[in-house]
This record gives sequence, C-alpha cells and structure tokens, in this order.
Amino acid sequence: MQKSHFSSMEKVNFRTKIISRHLNQETPSPNLLLQSIPCLSYNPPELLEPSAIFDTKEMRKLMDGHNFVEKDWLFGLMLQSNLFNPIERGGKVFVSPDYNQSKEQQREITMKRIWYLLEHGVFKKWLTGKGHEDELRKLGLLDCLGIYDHSLAIKVGVHFFLWGGAIQFFGTKRHHDKWLKDTEDYVIKGCFSMTELGHGSNVRGIETVTTYDSSTGEFVINTPCESAQKYWIGGAANHATHTIVFSQLIIDGENQGVHAFIAQIRDENGDICPNIRIADCGHKIGLNGVDNGRIWFDNVRVPRENLLNSVADVSPDGKYLTAIKDPDQRFAAFLSPLTSGRVTIAASAVYSAKIGLATAIRYSLTRRAFSATPNGPEVLILDYPSHQRRLLPLLAKTYAMSFAANQLKMMYVKRTPEMNKVIHVVSSAFKAAASWHNMRTLQECREACGGQGLKTENRIGQLKGEYDVQSTFEGDNNVLMQQVSKALFGEYVAAKRSKKPFKGLGLEHMNTSRPVIPSQLTSSTMRQAQFQNDIFCLRERDLLERFAAEVSQCQAQGKSKEYAFTLNYQLAEDLGRAFSDRAVLHTFLDAEASVTSGPLKNVLDLVRSMYVLVTLEEDAAFLRYGYLSIDNAAIVRKEVAKLCNELRPHALSLVSSFGLPDAFLSPIAFNWVEANAWSSEQN
Repeated sequence: MQKSHFSSMEKVNFRTKIISRHLNQETPSPNLLLQSIPCLSYNPPELLEPSAIFDTKEMRKLMDGHNFVEKDWLFGLMLQSNLFNPIERGGKVFVSPDYNQSKEQQREITMKRIWYLLEHGVFKKWLTGKGHEDELRKLGLLDCLGIYDHSLAIKVGVHFFLWGGAIQFFGTKRHHDKWLKDTEDYVIKGCFSMTELGHGSNVRGIETVTTYDSSTGEFVINTPCESAQKYWIGGAANHATHTIVFSQLIIDGENQGVHAFIAQIRDENGDICPNIRIADCGHKIGLNGVDNGRIWFDNVRVPRENLLNSVADVSPDGKYLTAIKDPDQRFAAFLSPLTSGRVTIAASAVYSAKIGLATAIRYSLTRRAFSATPNGPEVLILDYPSHQRRLLPLLAKTYAMSFAANQLKMMYVKRTPEMNKVIHVVSSAFKAAASWHNMRTLQECREACGGQGLKTENRIGQLKGEYDVQSTFEGDNNVLMQQVSKALFGEYVAAKRSKKPFKGLGLEHMNTSRPVIPSQLTSSTMRQAQFQNDIFCLRERDLLERFAAEVSQCQAQGKSKEYAFTLNYQLAEDLGRAFSDRAVLHTFLDAEASVTSGPLKNVLDLVRSMYVLVTLEEDAAFLRYGYLSIDNAAIVRKEVAKLCNELRPHALSLVSSFGLPDAFLSPIAFNWVEANAWSSEQN
C-alpha cells in the first residue's frame, strides 16, 4: 500500500492554516489533521522485493554447514520458555535478554536458563560423546545459544570448553573418569583460572606458584603477590565449585614451567573453601550475565592426582617426570589443545555480524527517506548507493567469514596431533579477522539504523558491548596476528634451509611462479577467481619474503629473533592479515566448489567478487607495496560500486539465508511502525 503525498503548494497552504489557527488561538479539528497529514505504513520487504533467484534453504545449508535440525530444535526450545524473556512487538514475538536487569539478576537468570537447557537434554554427550558427530552437534548448539545471548554462550563455554576441555586434553583417564560425567551433568560447575592481573597473553609469565609436599602427597598452590591474583575468571564470582589453576610448578627449587591443577573453590553449599579468597570483577560494558571473579590462593592444598598430567607428572616421592625434556616444546605441547576457544569465538562473531546485517538490511528495505525527484515518493534507504556501499560489502565479507568459520570447525573436530600447529595458526588468524569484522559490522549497522540502532531491544547497539571482549580474550587479536606471522616465518625458513617445497598452511602457492597482475584491470578480469586468488597470493608471498628478509637482516646485526619480530611489527601485521584474507578466500572457493545449482553459483560469484574487491580497496597494503597501481585502485573502487548495485536485488534473499529465526532478530527488522504504536505501549 503506497502512502499519499502533498504537492508543494498544498503543503504550504496546510502549514499556513495551522499557523493561522495557532496565532488566532483556534483549535484545529482532529479529523482535519488526521485526514490531511500523510502517514507512513509498513510494507513487508517480501512483498516488494524481487523473488529469490536461488534456493535460500540450500544457501542456508551452505552457510550453516552442519546440524540444521538440531539447531532449529534448540531455537524452538528457547521459544517455549518464559525464561528467555519473550516480548510481543508489532504482532511478532521476540526473545532477548532483559539488559535492564542488574548484573546480579542477569547472572541468576543465565544460570536458570542453563538448568532449563540441561533438563531438556541440550548438553547430552557434550563431554562424554565420541566422534565427530557429537562434537559438531555441541559446536552447532553453542552457536544457537550465542545467537540468543553471548553471556549464556560464554557461561556454558567456560564450563564445557575451558574447564571440561582442560580435563579432556590436559588430563588422563583418572581425570576423565572422575570429572567428565559430573561436569556434563552440572554436578560440579567449573571455571578456568589462567589470566592474572599482571599477565594475560604472556601465559609463561604468570606468577601463581605451586610446590609439592612429598610428606603429604599434596601440591600447595599460592598467590605470592597481588599481580598474581587470577582475574576475569568466568563463573568464579558466584557459581563455580571448581577451577583449573594454571601455575608455575617448582620442584626441588627448580621451576618446571606452567602446569594445570584442579582445585575446589566452593563446597556443596556454595560456601567458599578455606584458604580461598574470591572477589567480583564488577560491572562490565557487556557480558554481565557472566560472573567474572578474582581468586587468591593462600597455600591451598590439593591431592597429587589433581595435577593434569598428559604432558608431565610428579611421582609420589616428588620426582618430576616428562617425556618432553625441552621446556619450550613442553609448553607448546601443553597449550596446543587450547584452540577450542578461538574456534568458537570465530563462529559466534560471524553469527553476531549476521544478526546486525539481517536487522539493518531488513530495516533499510522498509524505511524511506527523502525524495529523488520533486514531489516524488520517498526512497528506500537501501536504494541509495551510499547505503548499499555501507552494508553490502560487509554482507559479502560475512559470507566469506561464515565459510571460513565452518571450515575451521571441521578442521578442529577432525584434528590429529600432527594438525595442532596448523589449527593454532588458522584459528588465531580467523578468530582475529572474524571478531574485528564483527565489531566493524555492528558499528556500521548501528549507524545505518539511525536512532533505532540505539534501542536495546533492537539488539545491534547492545551486541557491540556484548562482543567487544572478543578482540582481546582467548588472545589479543594483534598478538594473535603476530603469532601467525612468526609461524609463517618459521615455515619459510624451514623450506629454504631444507630446499624442499612449501607444504601446509595453504603456502603451496609459494612453490609456483610469482603471479603477474595485469597492468590494466577490467571488470571481467577482476571478477575471475584466478585473478582474485593471484593477487591475494601475491600479497602474502611478497610480504612473507619481505618479513623474512627484514628479520634475517636484524639477526645478522646481532639482534635476537624475538627482538627482530618486535621491530618489524608493521610487516608482521600486514602479513597476518594477508594470510587470513587468502585463507578465507580459499574456504569460499571450496564452498563454491560443492555447489551444483547454477543460480546459487551465480550469486556466490558476485558475493566472492565483492569480498575480494572491497578488500583490495580497503587494505592500503595493495597500494603501499605496489600490487595495485593508482589507476587500478581507482578501477577497483568503481567496480565495488557496480557490485553493490548488482547485489542490491539479492539483499533480502542473502540475509534470509542466514537461517536466523525472526524471534531472534528485533522489532525494527519487521513491522517497526506497529512495534512503536501507542497501542503497543498499552500492552
């Protein structure tokens, strides 16, 4: 239904009458005003937008990757309970946490939601299951919890992936038998005490100290100074009964490095155990449903069997036992399983970006502003090229990141010990790239929704605070990208020394001739997958060679390798992003290769081209190092604008393919007029 419009003269006459009555203190007839003032009406975009040229259900399967039936079951389960705060707006029911609650209330309702999910079998086989299917189900259901509430996903993730994962991967059979089933059933509630006030990313520098008392067969855990207090420990402030304590292990006066111990911090009544002190970390900019706490250990004694001993052990008489004699290798082996956090963060960041984009794009398909012609109708804001340029490249990047997150999950569940290094590097790169992308996307979507983006019930603004932490927890993104570059440097040096081809981490392109970029780009060339792969590989190859040369030159001058890395941080950051972008592109190409539908392939080709070209446009490295000429950079920019125009008719279909239930979006994604009507306020 189209709204009516006044002519310019009618508007002038109408306003003149209103002002005249006001000056003469006349009261206007309510009927006159109601009849004369034009009113906006909401029209669902599904009625106005072109029909999808591809199967959105097939696209959803490609995007979601796995466990669609279980995910939809969990969405339905959350919709069935008042614990998930259902609210009716604009004729639809939405579920979202009540962020107006105090942090204490948010924490308690989060725990109640966990009990509800436990009772309905959501966590079945999360720790006791065997095989890829059980692990993929766990990852898929965790994604759904994060779509509802990041606090809920983090609270569950700390218990199962950090505490439970540490028992699984750092422990041995004696730990598995004693702790895993009770963890899965929430008989105990676990947390993970690694971060300290004085040390975060630098785990090797933590200051908590543990010694062994052979007379009693116990380890003694101590917080020797204030900077050694455990900090940001999710679950510690209110609910956790046990924790994994990361500590320096001192045996016979010799520091054997960081090890992990199981310690009880609360009894069955919820009272804090002797020699344990716990304080609250306080209110945060987001995640207030998670009870982050600080812990001090005052010579806390735990049985010898509470050492998680997959890498090293201590005999009853106090002898240190390990098959890995080199401390560096032992530390690497010890921490290698700690990739699950980065895997789940990458996936949840992508889903958060999807929520923002689905909301902002649906809103922009129904919200109008200004007229393009005199007396003409107002224009849908997504029909403005500038608005398309704000949202559609982010949509393409979100598709690319979605394929990357899916492949990372598959890599993780099929991992072998030989894959630990590859998973560490790829998860570090994808976690950083996805979480940075999410924050940028949410900010743009918030602005694209105008004032409505500020309302908590519309989710986007709130999600910024909820997900901001992803840039720094489970590894600061900048540090992770430097780790990626160091790993690539190691591969480069090893290949050159051994004179063997590159193998692994997608570096096989280094074995072929250097790609040549055409001096004059055309639209046809830029949209070819070969060109897109070539320019991404060229950037990665050249930056790796430059980085290796600069580090080697510093070493030749007598500087340590670590100091050389520090000096060349700019190249390291550029290289980390180059690796990530190229690896993401390869996951996109892999996803496309599995598609048989012509219409689906055609749309994906547009989306991939947008992902690549907007990366070329936005990353200064392509100009800085000469991979693009100034003229070609200008051509790329024009092509991005053309792609925005070509993707515009598919915008609704592309966000509909996310598979997000309507109830998990927000009122402005649907009938925002009715949602804000006076009658809605009276309900």
